[in-house]
Amino acid sequence: MNRIIIIGGGISGLSAAYALQQRAARQGLEITITLLDKDNRVGGKIRSIRDQGFLCEWGPNGFLDNKPHTLDLCAQLALNDHLLRSNDNARKRFIYSNARLHQLPESGAAFLKSKLISWPGKVRLAGEILIPAKKDGEDETLADFSRRRLGAEALDKLIAPMVSGIFAGDPEQMSLASCFPRIQQLEQEYGGLLKAMIRLAKKKKAERKAGKQVASAAGPGGVLTSFSEGIQELTDALAEALQGDIRCDSEVTGIRKKSDGYQVQLGSGDSLEADMVLCTAPAYALAGMTRELLPELKPVLDEIPYAVMNVVCFGYQRDKIPLSLDGFGYLTPRSEGRHTLGTLWDSSIFPRRAPEGMVMLRSMLGGATNPEAIDLPESEIIRQVRADLKQIMAIDAEPDFIRIFRHHRAIPQYRVGHQRRLQALETALQNRPGLFVSGNAFFGVGLNDCVDAGNRVAERIIDFVRSRNN
Repeated sequence: MNRIIIIGGGISGLSAAYALQQRAARQGLEITITLLDKDNRVGGKIRSIRDQGFLCEWGPNGFLDNKPHTLDLCAQLALNDHLLRSNDNARKRFIYSNARLHQLPESGAAFLKSKLISWPGKVRLAGEILIPAKKDGEDETLADFSRRRLGAEALDKLIAPMVSGIFAGDPEQMSLASCFPRIQQLEQEYGGLLKAMIRLAKKKKAERKAGKQVASAAGPGGVLTSFSEGIQELTDALAEALQGDIRCDSEVTGIRKKSDGYQVQLGSGDSLEADMVLCTAPAYALAGMTRELLPELKPVLDEIPYAVMNVVCFGYQRDKIPLSLDGFGYLTPRSEGRHTLGTLWDSSIFPRRAPEGMVMLRSMLGGATNPEAIDLPESEIIRQVRADLKQIMAIDAEPDFIRIFRHHRAIPQYRVGHQRRLQALETALQNRPGLFVSGNAFFGVGLNDCVDAGNRVAERIIDFVRSRNN
């Protein structure tokens, strides 16, 4: 029997455990899985809370259906009938700039008419087609890439808000190659983003004539997808489908090498032994667990910081909101001097997020550029969010419902040099056969990324099991 311990019961650990279970069954391999999580529940940052008729997402609120990984997993778990695609409102996204909301243009004509970017900014954007491609392969910050190819105004009003919306990050420090590898690939392959869009648009037109579908040229694309009772339905289904041993309230304090495998030490003083260990815990937790086993990893893992985040859910009576809520929500450039990174109109995106006649707005306060926000008293958080909603959405009423979730370590930051850190991690693991690592600190922060990474690490573990048994 091959004993496998998985550390971390978030989407990364759960999906890897399920993938292992499925692959082992197909290949006739005997394995036992023990999944450990330090919290009193599995799911990690995926948590859907129904309170007074409002559905609040503690962390992520869905996944995009433009990649197959999570959709395939849902099919395997017989969750297809539970899937909930966002309605057409989700296409309409806004940026708050110069004291008004601007809808992000969805076409060239709409871009020319939009007042979000000034005419000098539009000319600079159009000039991107003349900018030579960077060929040296050196890692570059998102801010440097954006200024070089698109101009300072596009960085401020388009790129920086997008980075804060996805990573809660600072574009002056984030790595282009690690955060948006597709964009780097487009520059290398086509010489620039506009050149890529033109070439890909021609390809898309030809394939549409042939009855095929093609994803967006550079953007994330896809439809935001969740479940009627929130994204937690996915992690709940995974936990229910696992045939192994799930142990909550089991904090791992250390991993030691044994002659025939590994010993996992728990905070309770107990220990467990396994032939293989997969750690999907955050980078800082992995550093603590491997301080004796792989001391060279600590300085590498310490270079992966986490952005803080306050998630603030406000519920209102619909007739108290003067603005149309026909949209996904908005992001706020840092230059606007507002408190919040943006606000999602959750009850406009998915049904059953608020009681009849009510709406729910979910605001984000904090991020890499505002770490002090995590220590604000609750009254000040409410004041700042209300001030922004009044300024941006003309909402003067007090909310009828309030829930605040504080994340001291919300989203890992892929800063410049992230690929070098991954190489150092891989080198260290080569000296410890049977020890594996996955999780959103390394291979992508989105649900699709975590599920994909779980599948890939499961394949490596199965290969290790087969070589061990031969």
